[in-house]
Amino acid sequence: MGRWELVVLGLACWLAVASAAKLGAVYTEGGFVEGVNKKLGLLGNYVDIFKGIPYAAAPKTLENPQRHPGWQGTLKAKDFKKRCLQATITQDSTYGKEDCLYLNIWVPQGRKEVSRNLPVMIWIYGGGFLVGSSQGANFLSNYLYDGEEIATRGNVIVVSFNYRVGPLGFLSTGDSNLPGNYGLRDQHMAIAWVKRNIAVFGGDPDNITIFGESAGGASVSLQTLSPYNKGLIKRAISQSGVALCPWAIQKNPLFWAKKIAEKVGCPLNDTGRMAKCLKITDPRALTLAYKMPLAGMEYPMLHYLGFLPVVDGDFLPSDPINLYANAADIDYIAGTNDMDGHVFASVEMPAINKDKRAITEEDFYKLVSGFTITKGPSGANATFDFYTKPWAQDSSQENKKKTVVHLETDILFLMPTEIAVAQHKTNAKSAKTYTYLFSQPSRMPTYPRWVGADHADDLQYVFGKPFATPLGYRPQDRTVSKAMIAYWTNFARTGDPNMGHSPVPTHWDPYTLESGNYLEINKKMDGSSMKQHLRTNYLQYWTVTYQALPTVTGEGATPTPPTGDSEATPTPPAGDSEATPAPPTGDSEATPAPPAGDSEATPAPTAGNSEVAQMPIVIGF
Repeated sequence: MGRWELVVLGLACWLAVASAAKLGAVYTEGGFVEGVNKKLGLLGNYVDIFKGIPYAAAPKTLENPQRHPGWQGTLKAKDFKKRCLQATITQDSTYGKEDCLYLNIWVPQGRKEVSRNLPVMIWIYGGGFLVGSSQGANFLSNYLYDGEEIATRGNVIVVSFNYRVGPLGFLSTGDSNLPGNYGLRDQHMAIAWVKRNIAVFGGDPDNITIFGESAGGASVSLQTLSPYNKGLIKRAISQSGVALCPWAIQKNPLFWAKKIAEKVGCPLNDTGRMAKCLKITDPRALTLAYKMPLAGMEYPMLHYLGFLPVVDGDFLPSDPINLYANAADIDYIAGTNDMDGHVFASVEMPAINKDKRAITEEDFYKLVSGFTITKGPSGANATFDFYTKPWAQDSSQENKKKTVVHLETDILFLMPTEIAVAQHKTNAKSAKTYTYLFSQPSRMPTYPRWVGADHADDLQYVFGKPFATPLGYRPQDRTVSKAMIAYWTNFARTGDPNMGHSPVPTHWDPYTLESGNYLEINKKMDGSSMKQHLRTNYLQYWTVTYQALPTVTGEGATPTPPTGDSEATPTPPAGDSEATPAPPTGDSEATPAPPAGDSEATPAPTAGNSEVAQMPIVIGF
């Protein structure tokens, strides 16, 4: 036998040995499952991929999820399952299925032996509690939430799963007839399934990190606060969304339940009869009975989100601000993108993306008044004055447009996140707290040059897209992605983003109430990336100055949801004219009150809870 034949034979034998590093059929509580073993490059490692494992039975409409009864034989877990039933982007049809409670698992393997005792990272997708899926958007076979890059680069197990969204996931009558939170309970069922079963896939059931973005980040936060998850979760990461965001809790669920009931012909005045009727209604009709307006809105988008988590007295026993003791031993990272509010500001004020179109003080005042309705004219005027003060030094359109984006970022994401990390730190026992600001500028070619990191811009880096699809990215994008995967997976492994499997570009100091430490994440990371007290004066405004303003009382003080057709423009409250803020110019034209929910920009400290009531002081004011 010649020399080259021996080399080829030796290589073939070596590859044959290496191929042994796969799980094959795995026995779970429901039965055997078999996935796909994928080789990473000619001489690389392997990853076992399981797609479409049921973690609960096919759910019944508007009922809590139940354990799966199991199956006979070996389940071939090789394809993603359809998303949970939801409206298409045009909102005139549906896609997905009711039978949707499935999960996916990525397990990195070495060349010689299967992995054991790996950290586990469970992904919760965003989408406003209205849309989304475990695999995310795709182009051909390239899925946004493919866990392979995180799993193989960070040497962790990645899990993703579907949960119910829209009316099917979050419709509630506000009482025991339809308590709501079905989507949150789906999430809990998935986490509990992973806890019970992940050891047979090579995971450590005592080292589970949940992470998510936007509504997924808020879901992560809510899961850490729910008593149902006690002992299940070791760590958590919230990206651009926490339980304290003004869009995370629906405070008027019965109104929205009645809207759906009216559309599908169910009783309106008896929640018991309404519930029975809704449960036997075609789930596609329930889904299409709600439409989110996408243009021409009179008020901020926030007020049109109808189907959200609720304080049900059970899964969420109280307002989230009161539940942080439940997260006292859960390590936590929470952060935002520096222009998270841009995409929402673009919908509400399209001129911000058009160089030749100007925004006016009246435009900005109307937007401000839509966010500050519970404080009446004094809230609108104070907020307008505070945010426009820098315009005296720089009245350029670029600066004014940035102000619009910063207002929405502050209200919808940044201020709630800063309060959440302060609450977590204040209540922490063994837990560590970290926070960050992601500021790698958006890659959208149609955006103005001044736009920073928009909402969801972080996802492509966390999921390693610059490595998975290298032709679409620059070297600097791979630098950002490598750093984020390193920090995230190190944190999942040890509770410290600096220590673990992967080197990091600079040290990330933990958050303290005194320092206000945060890490700025972008392509240039060094010792100067560690910063302190992000937008402190704005935090002080919202938590102290704004909260001290008198709340409007009397008819019209509470924001009124839209009446009639859910697509219609919301009707302002009648009666008390004081409830409607007047523009700062003295113009008598009033801005209508927003339609739904509590429009306070940040959660007000709860009276009677001394620890929470002193929160602004705890932060350092």
